[in-house]
Amino acid sequence: MTRAFRIGDLEAAVAPETELLPLDPDRIAEGHWYDGILRFPLGGMSRGLLANAFYFSVPPWAQEYLDHCHRDADFVALWRAAMGSWDDKVVVDVGCGPGNLLASLGGRPRQIIGIDVAEASLQLARRIGYQPILADAHRLPLRTGCADIVTLNASLHHCDDMPQVLREAGRLVRPGGLLITDHDHQLSAGNFRGLAALLWQARLPLNRLKRVGPHGDALQQQCMLAGEVHADEPGRGVTRELYHQALEPLGFQVCLVPHNHNAGAAALVGVRGRAKRSWRWLQRLSGIDPDTADGALSLMCIATRDRGLTV
Repeated sequence: MTRAFRIGDLEAAVAPETELLPLDPDRIAEGHWYDGILRFPLGGMSRGLLANAFYFSVPPWAQEYLDHCHRDADFVALWRAAMGSWDDKVVVDVGCGPGNLLASLGGRPRQIIGIDVAEASLQLARRIGYQPILADAHRLPLRTGCADIVTLNASLHHCDDMPQVLREAGRLVRPGGLLITDHDHQLSAGNFRGLAALLWQARLPLNRLKRVGPHGDALQQQCMLAGEVHADEPGRGVTRELYHQALEPLGFQVCLVPHNHNAGAAALVGVRGRAKRSWRWLQRLSGIDPDTADGALSLMCIATRDRGLTV
């Protein structure tokens, strides 16, 4: 019989809520509470993990991300249409950051657990309504089949081993439940070559000079790029094969939705929208047709787990 772990068992003064965390019973002894966050060892500290843990633990940078990323109407419309209502559902948000998904979508999940490696981001997410856990997405400390919905928004490409993270996230989904990922760069859309690749690299010093968003500070830009493990460089990104090969053996039906971040819910019926003119120009220089599915910036994955699967 699986033992549930009560938040108040270890830190009643800091975490007085009485909801249960569906922890893997074999991992409970590894966790400890500090400052309102349940923390698990992160294991191998790769360059990408360290960069993300540092970047999103700088409070102004985490707040900037919360305020300005994934908050637009097209983002909200697409996610609500893809997911449906998450009211009264158990949700696990892997790579939750400072809580953008709940902040943007609203609603009333019965329980929403946020997993991340960055403390400052988890503190922001906690204020929004997440139950925060500091843990590595490659080895999630939650029990199999515990969630109705598992989400990874703009987080998969930050992880060293994307197939392993997908398998771990998929493991948490109950039969009939959903796994949704989005805002991970599609490899075929940004595989720039020749002059386009040189121009793409030239944007970095130019953006620092112009102080464009996170590029305005040299350290912030350096940390941001180091954390983009599978993005921002030609030859990096997600592929259709990644999702099918990782999730179908676990009993998922995989639906992939290519889009350019500005089509809203219409992306679900094949409307991809249009990327910025500068991006389309670089694609054409590289022989990439920006108006095809392979030219779309992101692949949203909507995967439904077979109801007949025993977990």
